[in-house]
Amino acid sequence: MNKARYLSGREAAAELGVKVATLYAYVSRGLIRSEPAGGIGRNRRYRAEDVRKLKERKEQRRDPSRLTENALHWGTPVLESAITLIADGRLYYRGRDAVALSESHTLEQVAEFIWTGTFPNGESAVFDSASDAPALHSRAVNEVSRELAPVEAFGVSLRLAAAEDPAAYDLRPTAVARTGARLLRLLAATAVGGRSAEIGVGRTLQQSWTPDEPQAATLLDAALVLCADHELNVSSFTARCVASAGATPYAATIAGLCALSGVKHGGNTERVGAFLKEVGAADHIRDVMAGRLRRGESIPGFGHPLYPEGDPRGKALLEATAATYPEAPAVELASAVVTEASELVGERPTIDFGLVILALALGLPAGGALALFALGRIVGWIGHAIEQYQSGRMIRPRARYTGEQPSGS
Repeated sequence: MNKARYLSGREAAAELGVKVATLYAYVSRGLIRSEPAGGIGRNRRYRAEDVRKLKERKEQRRDPSRLTENALHWGTPVLESAITLIADGRLYYRGRDAVALSESHTLEQVAEFIWTGTFPNGESAVFDSASDAPALHSRAVNEVSRELAPVEAFGVSLRLAAAEDPAAYDLRPTAVARTGARLLRLLAATAVGGRSAEIGVGRTLQQSWTPDEPQAATLLDAALVLCADHELNVSSFTARCVASAGATPYAATIAGLCALSGVKHGGNTERVGAFLKEVGAADHIRDVMAGRLRRGESIPGFGHPLYPEGDPRGKALLEATAATYPEAPAVELASAVVTEASELVGERPTIDFGLVILALALGLPAGGALALFALGRIVGWIGHAIEQYQSGRMIRPRARYTGEQPSGS
């Protein structure tokens, strides 16, 4: 499938294997969106995303067995969830616009909403009743916090704390939410060397990472909220699979962290950081991008399959960073890179790009962008674990065997 956002009439018809007249019929029935192509004449262009989805539906009708195969690759939904909706280029948590929530709520408030379906009214039924995170004052945890990158330290802290938290074996929804609160405090404290995180994750990070800039707390909270969940991404699906086996929220979170660290997921922030160092040291940003394209490389931090018109999380985070730190060199660099990428490849910045620019603007420690991603996404992992525990079902798909067939005796 052409990766362009739009196709010409002939391209769309060829992709679907139909005549152009049939393509027009699909448009009239609302199956494919089109718009004027510009220039002279009455030419129109057609949404490549709509063409792809229609083609998939036609193929599934011809061969239903392909439904499950394609579902694993940005395809048909395979699980029910009431947490996150991605629709019409926007992101919603339980029906509330995630960008709007990031502008008005803390991570703890959004976490309670995702985990329980209600916002805290005054005191928090989840965080105020959660006991101190186990192993918070452990010398071992404090040591790894100093010696390892934040996300690597998260994994060690979780394994140490899990052994000291028997309450985590209570898999009832309210109990899991409280375990989630302990986990969030534990890892926020781990990120800052063992300091208590009872004042809130955003404020804890700000006081340790940017102690002279109290305004950064609101910005950090916004970033955390925007990272809280994103439907069945690979880390959330992994966490759900682990939870479906009856493992504790600690195990599900450890599994989610492992998936998040991959370069095709949260680990992509490392690639974005390296790319920004490259363009920051160059006289001509476009030359750097053109060189990557000539080598068959992508532009890290740009383009998302679920957002043809641009990732709303990346846009919101860049705007919030620019509003808080308008004079930061990273903000100026981001503006130039976004402009060149839009003109050169027609793509918009993702949440990965926004996190790295925020980290640069605030001067966060190495690995800070990925740490923010992980701390925010823990909320989603716990939310998906709660749903999976409630379902009582184990996730166990079948594989289509493609190996050598058994030989006769």
